[in-house]
Amino acid sequence: MKIGIGFDFHIIKKNLPLFLGGLEISKENGLFSKTDGDILIHSIIDAILGAIGEKDIGETFNENWKGKKSSELLIKTMGILNKKNFKIINIDSVIVIETINISTYKEKIIENLSNLIGIEKEKINIKGKTMENIGHIGHKKGGAALTVVLIE
Repeated sequence: MKIGIGFDFHIIKKNLPLFLGGLEISKENGLFSKTDGDILIHSIIDAILGAIGEKDIGETFNENWKGKKSSELLIKTMGILNKKNFKIINIDSVIVIETINISTYKEKIIENLSNLIGIEKEKINIKGKTMENIGHIGHKKGGAALTVVLIE
């Protein structure tokens, strides 16, 4: 068994859609990135890549990720994991953002990730947290996600 940890942070920009777990959650206050800014998927990718001993998302996909949907990169990451004969035991993620209430979208996000990754919904856990109006995230200027993944 192996464990991987992934983290991602992006700045919030008005008039950009907000994507989490491959779903468009909002039409505004999205996260600025070279991709669609999906901090949750980015952290999951980095956790998987770390667990299987690969380089991080930026090095693995280099310039091939500009303008791509994060879900496309997750599917490619699953191809790398499967090629190495690993499987995911569970995914545990925390999303830290002030602009939305994660609990409202959690089940839909889990269902979408389950379909993208090809594992049971029960193996995916997502928690939403805030920064209680403190710091960059607390002042609605950014969002972050932290993920731990267990593979065998």
